[in-house]
Amino acid sequence: MSEQLHISSHEHGIVRLFAIDLPDHAVAGFAEPDEVTGAWSLLKALGAEKVDSEYLEIFPVSNLTGLGLSSYMTEGLGIAEAEIAPDKPQLDALKGHVLIVRSRAFSGHEQTVSPQEPLRWIGTWAEEAAPVEFEQLPSGDAEGTVNTQTRRRPSDAAMSGRVATITLLVLFALVGVMVWVA
Repeated sequence: MSEQLHISSHEHGIVRLFAIDLPDHAVAGFAEPDEVTGAWSLLKALGAEKVDSEYLEIFPVSNLTGLGLSSYMTEGLGIAEAEIAPDKPQLDALKGHVLIVRSRAFSGHEQTVSPQEPLRWIGTWAEEAAPVEFEQLPSGDAEGTVNTQTRRRPSDAAMSGRVATITLLVLFALVGVMVWVA
């Protein structure tokens, strides 16, 4: 496969789908890193420098019987139905195992991935984002002005306490000098 997919460091909410063209018994060995060498066939086939496996999903499409892959993409992954609609027949016709890679799998690491066999890129879609709406606050209590008063003058009690503290420190110093001289 000569397809190259650029991953931006600021990418968010993108879902990529790949078919895994392997027999069922070989998928487990492909999906997990080798315990001895640490080599990871999936990472090599994806052509990526680094991925976080927590944001990868690998499963047989047959697990979605009754739901279908296109419905899983809209209901489970939050992709807009209008965005999936053109690809619905192709998605629902897929057999075998699939790999779903979400943006967070790349951990903000900019890179270009070059998927190779046994991965076959099916498509890329964006998760549906809720529109941002700014509304007037419901209560007038939140409105007002910022208090720009200058600092208040200390109370008489606070001033008396400061004078008493300074007086005690001076007396303590005088007693210390008298003891030292004696």
